[in-house]
Amino acid sequence: METLQTTFFLFVFVPLVNPAPPLKQESLQFYEYDTDVAMGSLTQQDYEMQSKDIRKDGTNVSLDTTLMLQRDDSQLDVPPTKDTNLPTCLLCVCLSGSVYCEEIDIEAVPPLPKETAYLYARFNKIKRIAASDFADITTLRRIDFSGNRIEEIEDGAFSKLLLLEELSLAENRLVKLPVLPPKLTTFNANQNRIKSRGIKANAFKKLTNLAYLYLGHNALESVPLNLPESLRILHLQYNNITTITDDTFCKSNNTRYIRTRMDEIRMEGNPIVLAKHVNAFACLRMLPVGTYY
Repeated sequence: METLQTTFFLFVFVPLVNPAPPLKQESLQFYEYDTDVAMGSLTQQDYEMQSKDIRKDGTNVSLDTTLMLQRDDSQLDVPPTKDTNLPTCLLCVCLSGSVYCEEIDIEAVPPLPKETAYLYARFNKIKRIAASDFADITTLRRIDFSGNRIEEIEDGAFSKLLLLEELSLAENRLVKLPVLPPKLTTFNANQNRIKSRGIKANAFKKLTNLAYLYLGHNALESVPLNLPESLRILHLQYNNITTITDDTFCKSNNTRYIRTRMDEIRMEGNPIVLAKHVNAFACLRMLPVGTYY
């Protein structure tokens, strides 16, 4: 009996699947703003060329691009500097006859517009005032140089300022006073290094409009001579004044004389004992402020 052998064939049908396309890497784009200002010469083509240096993994940037970005950061960290060579009305504020040059670190008086009437140059680094600084500015009425480093004022620096009424030289390094203009009403030289020999005998005599005189916190050994009759306020506090005479404020040869305009004299902080000089105040309506015992 013949044996029937049957052969079975197993056919496995595997569907054909298109291979997955490779992952498409997104190209990295670099954007730089204001490149014309910050970099000067970089163009869009430069950045396109640098983007080709990026590795396929998309994580590392070429060395050139890295250095470029670092250079950008360093430039942004540079602090701004003050340009003191700018024209006066760009460096300062000029407004309707007034010039404001405050806290800008200038070391000399800037050229002023000819119509300047008010100059405020406080808290700078000015060391010297030259006669030429105001030679052509005859319209000035007020000058404020408080808080500078002024050590020297040339002779005649203020002589042509016939309209000047207020002058402040407070908080400087002066050891003597300049010649003052004739129409001055207010003069402030507080907190300097002025000694009595730095004030001429007739420094204030012809200033017939002078009403406010501030000479506190200096090194005066005596009260200035020949103070004008127009004086209302006199500050001499914290000097080194040790003596006064009967003619300092009054007139020893005229017992009826009264200084009618004087409202305030400050002399505290001086080594003088005012009670020892009673006759020196006989013409005053109010006694000076100071030590009496």
